[in-house]
Amino acid sequence: MSFPYKKVLIIGATSGIGKALAVKLVENGTQIIIAGRRKENLDEFVQQYGSDNVASKVFDVMQLEQIPQFASDITTTHPDLDCIFINSGIQRPFDFSHPHTIDLTTFNTELTTNYTAAVHLTTAFLPHLQSLPTQTALIYTTSQMALVPMMRCPNYGASKAALHHFILALRTQVAEGPGNVKVLEIYPPAVQTELHDEKHQPDLKNGHLIGMPLGEFVGEVWDRLQAGEEQIAVGSASDLFEAFERKRQGLYVDMTEMLRGVLKQFLK
Repeated sequence: MSFPYKKVLIIGATSGIGKALAVKLVENGTQIIIAGRRKENLDEFVQQYGSDNVASKVFDVMQLEQIPQFASDITTTHPDLDCIFINSGIQRPFDFSHPHTIDLTTFNTELTTNYTAAVHLTTAFLPHLQSLPTQTALIYTTSQMALVPMMRCPNYGASKAALHHFILALRTQVAEGPGNVKVLEIYPPAVQTELHDEKHQPDLKNGHLIGMPLGEFVGEVWDRLQAGEEQIAVGSASDLFEAFERKRQGLYVDMTEMLRGVLKQFLK
């Protein structure tokens, strides 16, 4: 198989996993639109790979009220857009044993970036994807911490777990709705990106060296996207997925079918 989508919007493409996957896509002949907060990074990418292959749009996913207009602008300019890759994410440490150190503004920023914005983006772009006659896709980056939390980053794990649960339900719902929308989830382990940089987590030294090399991670993800996999757990995330997540998702399927029967008695 080969990657089936012709034009991909990557939200959160200015660094890390988003940027590396953007490179992989464009180098394999896929038209892309890159979006993120840092205009200089977007401009540099377009200059490197050419405006014939790459379009860009400066956008901050924290601006929730602007997401409908952002989606309208993108789909009007690119009516052939058939894949949305929602990748934006931040990670911050919180120690609730010392509650006076908790910055709830930072907490809410992380929650909005990692979860709430993804839901808003999904809602805004789904009508376009459902309207196309061909197969389309929503791709999300979650985390191995969507499956098992880490004490150091309780809000990161919680936000990614929320997104993971949303994705499971979304996949079931859109399969029964209009169009042909696939819902894909990528579960990274720790990967060597600026997510762990001292700028963002000042108590870490050389945090960008934590985890799997970015090139190795993206190489595996790309191979599995081409193979048509809908759930891509890599490295230690794969170990967790195989240990219990397959069984848990089986229970989800069983519960969904049971609830369908129960709800038939109560739905108007």
